[in-house]
Amino acid sequence: MKKILYVECSPRKERSHSIKIANEYLSKIAENDSNIEIKTIDLWSLDLPEFNGEMMNAKYSVIAGTEPTDNEKKEWSKVTKIFDEFADADHYLFSVPMWNFSIPYKLKHYIDIITQPGLSWSYSPDDGYKGLMGGRTATVIYSTGDGYGEGTGFESYDLQKPYVNLWLTFIGFDKIEKINIERTLFAPDEAEKSASDVALKLANIHSL
Repeated sequence: MKKILYVECSPRKERSHSIKIANEYLSKIAENDSNIEIKTIDLWSLDLPEFNGEMMNAKYSVIAGTEPTDNEKKEWSKVTKIFDEFADADHYLFSVPMWNFSIPYKLKHYIDIITQPGLSWSYSPDDGYKGLMGGRTATVIYSTGDGYGEGTGFESYDLQKPYVNLWLTFIGFDKIEKINIERTLFAPDEAEKSASDVALKLANIHSL
């Protein structure tokens, strides 16, 4: 059975443009293929631990190859629990609104928890950095209040899409597709219609 993990990154629920398109995408997949397991992680309901103190020390113990203390092991187990839940999927769906030209802080916190040495990436002097999450694919739904695409003159303001794409590439994802919902403040119906068409097409592909 193919597993899809949906990471919901907006707290706006029914008012969220990215969530609305994500739900259409998932509904279409479920309609086309009953042999798919879909799991949702709502970042705004997830109890994410602070990444500090002993947890940070444990990370550097992993990097250095030294034995962590008992307290470090206890804190690191919180990281591995969250990572294991994240890693247990074949295809990923993210609904990512733009906040202040970047991503919501809850998503950044989640990324900081799961992007760890020995879990999602590794390093060696010979090979350099290597993503450990190969064999996985992702679809990312981006929503923005205005337009920041090529030719708008505001390309440099977009720290949302480049960051998420870089992160997924770094940890080893094989293929990353994107669905853009732009100008949701000014032309929401038009933006959603265009994004919905793309989402349904991609959902049909992933249900084959």
